[in-house]
Amino acid sequence: MESPTGTADPDPGTLEIHWPERFAPDVAPVHVRNVIRIAAPAAGIWAWLVRAENWPDWYPNASRVRIEGDRGPSLGTDAVFRWRTFGFGIRSHVREFVPCSRIAWDGVAIGIDVYHAWVIEPHEEGCTVITEETQYGVMSRLGAWLMPNRMSHFHQIWLENLAQQAVQGPPPD
Repeated sequence: MESPTGTADPDPGTLEIHWPERFAPDVAPVHVRNVIRIAAPAAGIWAWLVRAENWPDWYPNASRVRIEGDRGPSLGTDAVFRWRTFGFGIRSHVREFVPCSRIAWDGVAIGIDVYHAWVIEPHEEGCTVITEETQYGVMSRLGAWLMPNRMSHFHQIWLENLAQQAVQGPPPD
């Protein structure tokens, strides 16, 4: 399978998303999948990925990320967070959280209902990271029709920027 950057996806190994039935890629109208290999340990990749309030510092498609409650700047089990991405204000809820391995959240906005999952799989040279998202809603379908590669493009940027951060070490406290 070709990735959005035109290079063959790394061997997916055991990288499988635990999809809620409704959001499975074979039933959801919108689906994107991006994969990258990162020469960094899973713990370092994870630390950058869950530090959601810092995403806007290194991922240009995220802004105003705020985790609800007194949880600090990082996502955790059942965290709820609000943020802007692709021009929409989204309310997301972490639905799967396995440290250094898997995280997934759902999200809702006007005309959008999404499920976004990440899996990190260590290997000898670092880790393979996969991110997949499925969507429902009139705005999701319209966006996929008008700009068919936009989400895949920005998810690839997210992965590439995550790689740049992770190879430098953990995020600052």
